[in-house]
Amino acid sequence: MPGSNFFASWDFTSDPCNFAGVYCESDRVIALNLGDPRAGSPGLIGRLDPAIGKLSAVTELSVVPGRIMGSLPQSISQLKDLRFLAISRNFLSGGIPATLGQLRNLKTLDLSYNQLTGDIPHSIGTIPGLSNVILSHNRLSGSVPPFLSETLTRLELKHNDLSGSISPTSLPPSVQYLSLSGNRLTGPVDLLLNRLDRLNYLDLSMNQFSGYIPSRIFTFPITNLQLQRNSFSGPVQPGGQVTIPTVDLSYNRLSGGISAMFSTVQNLYLNNNRFTGQVPGSFVDRLMEASIQVLYLQHNYLTGIQINPTVEIPLSSSLCLQYNCMVPPVQTPCPLKAGKQKTRPTAQCNEWRG
Repeated sequence: MPGSNFFASWDFTSDPCNFAGVYCESDRVIALNLGDPRAGSPGLIGRLDPAIGKLSAVTELSVVPGRIMGSLPQSISQLKDLRFLAISRNFLSGGIPATLGQLRNLKTLDLSYNQLTGDIPHSIGTIPGLSNVILSHNRLSGSVPPFLSETLTRLELKHNDLSGSISPTSLPPSVQYLSLSGNRLTGPVDLLLNRLDRLNYLDLSMNQFSGYIPSRIFTFPITNLQLQRNSFSGPVQPGGQVTIPTVDLSYNRLSGGISAMFSTVQNLYLNNNRFTGQVPGSFVDRLMEASIQVLYLQHNYLTGIQINPTVEIPLSSSLCLQYNCMVPPVQTPCPLKAGKQKTRPTAQCNEWRG
């Protein structure tokens, strides 16, 4: 396995337990952390030898970013004591072996940033004590399997080719970090999100999720709520003032009026939806005091905002109102992708009202 100087320090005339990246207990190898830790190193090159499955006492196996190619050896499933498996940012290909489900002591599985294909084996979801599953940035397809572990806290599957809907009971309430962005997942998620009341990170963006957004989600201790570029529809009515710093609901099919409860959000993206009516006055107050940094409301069906046309918006705030059913009252810089048309055609506004 060439490619770096990592193995240059391995003196095969001495005790292997003193090798860099090898950790032993009672003369048995219990951990392998392979690779060159120096920044900028090209990392290891080659393939993982199936003989790695003979290290029966190993509890931790990691390969730092490198150029490891080929498939994940089936023999890894022989490491019955393995608790930590991380081979990320390499070039692994082929499928994830279903035999990994035999690793009943596994806590963390990180195979992110590879070129893995095929389904996520259902057997992985049956591992009883899984805490972290990180399979993002691969080419995985199929559906998201149910996870039975009641200690699962992190599930990261973003940027794959996963499809289908997610059953409300397929994820345990213990999940705190959920990232599914950049897939082709469909169906409603309101029942699922209502169960996951411990979430502190949520990114469902760039999928095809539909249905309504439950109001309860706006009470979660999240710093960045990312639901953009889906097919969510209906009104959005938080139960109280929203304290999430960044909320992105853009590019959906949301309708009805804009709730004043969003005026406490620092960065609010509601653009490219079907919102109607006036912009609540509380938004203007928050803009003037520079509490709102980004307020993107373009490409909706809004009919007005109570703001003095001569007032100057604070330089630290960005407001975009173009392509609504009103003439934007202030000249504020909009992003280029908002287009050049300032107002929505009257025929479209009348049709939406009617």
